[in-house]
Amino acid sequence: MRLAVCAEMVFTQLPFIERVHRIHEAGFDVELWDSRSKDIAALKASGAVFSSMTGYTSGSLVDADTADDVVKTAETLIPTALELGVSRMVVHSAELIDGKAARPVYRSNGSMWITGARTLERLGALGEKHGLTFCLENLNTLLDHPGIPLARAKDTLVLVEAAGHPNVKMMLDLYHAQLGEGNLIELVRTALPHIGEIQVADVPGRREPGTGEINYSAVARALVAAGYEGTVGMEAWASGDSMEALEAFRRAFTLEADTVHDGLGQDATAFSTEVAL
Repeated sequence: MRLAVCAEMVFTQLPFIERVHRIHEAGFDVELWDSRSKDIAALKASGAVFSSMTGYTSGSLVDADTADDVVKTAETLIPTALELGVSRMVVHSAELIDGKAARPVYRSNGSMWITGARTLERLGALGEKHGLTFCLENLNTLLDHPGIPLARAKDTLVLVEAAGHPNVKMMLDLYHAQLGEGNLIELVRTALPHIGEIQVADVPGRREPGTGEINYSAVARALVAAGYEGTVGMEAWASGDSMEALEAFRRAFTLEADTVHDGLGQDATAFSTEVAL
């Protein structure tokens, strides 16, 4: 597995390109949000590996009136993704403006489910054409994103399964899942075949692992035992020094050979060396 860090949330006192350099030099891949305001040439020249970026700029995946906008704006971002070597483009079940619902909806209906699955199918076909994967991210509606329909991890999993396309996966955000659902280890096991990438932050505060209530070392052991081989990205604010936050993240997802279990205390595959996710 690979570790990535969201450059939007650490080293915030520095210019964005310098954040990317710091993350890359520390040995992590880089996550981006909106790429439209970024210096793409400078990002490419940094030598960093970019694991994911926002994959649309307007429209709601589950709204029949605006779903076309999701697909159209996704198409406009694909050249940037290809230039940077991004493999995963992140979408949500509704349009976000500064993290908030552009048009809050507090009750879902059958039309939303059908529209969401069909829009994801279209994105999957687009991803297949260009060698990209579109990842539907779960969100919490209790604190950060009220008014986003079909946002729970269980809902996004059902939508991804309904789309049934190999270029459509989940961006499973465990911070959001902890706030809305909990039971994280069982969640990652259930969703494993459909996960494109995992994002982490601790609760409360959305800060680096080790600052809150989530036992990320146990989550890491369960991921290894389950055979997850994808990317784990820290999408979290630093509680203090950003480099220390990156190292805390690395420690949480670095396991000693004799500590890998299946999450229930059972020994999993034996390792002869330290396992760095």
